[in-house]
Parts: sequence; structure tokens; C-alpha cells
Amino acid sequence: MMQNSSTISSETLTTTALAQSLAEKLAIAPKDWHRLKANRKAQAGQELAAALVFLLKDQPEEALSHIQQAAGWLDRSISAPPCPDHGR
Repeated sequence: MMQNSSTISSETLTTTALAQSLAEKLAIAPKDWHRLKANRKAQAGQELAAALVFLLKDQPEEALSHIQQAAGWLDRSISAPPCPDHGR
């Protein structure tokens, strides 16, 4: 089976590289910030993916911080900060 150059086999990637790829995919891009700022699922997913990367890099304190942020999005104890561009 042939792979094109944009397809990467999961066997060729490390677990950390896969987690980083997931974190990049789930990261909210600046152009999407307004649209997704209140999307709790998107915000929590972004935080959990980042937590996984930190955990795999043996940085449990950073991982825990992102897990707590994700929990805050899911339990509605936190919300989006004001738009960084509106303060200028």
C-alpha cells in the first residue's frame, strides 16, 4: 500500500508526536477565537490535548494545570476572557 507524502503512518510516529499532532489539530487558531471562545467542548479538548503532551514529556504539573482548565470549561466554572484585540 502506497502512502502519499501528506499521509503519515502512526507506526512511524512516537506517542509524543501523535499527541502533539492532536494538540495542534485541536488548538483554536487566532482566526477562530471569536467563533469558538465560548465553545466548551473545543476549549476543553484543546486543554486536554495539551495536558497529554505535557504528561508524555514528564511534566505532570503542567499537565495538571491543563486538566484543571479543561475541567473548568466542562463544569462551567470558567469562561472565555475578553478578546485580546478589543483592548487596543
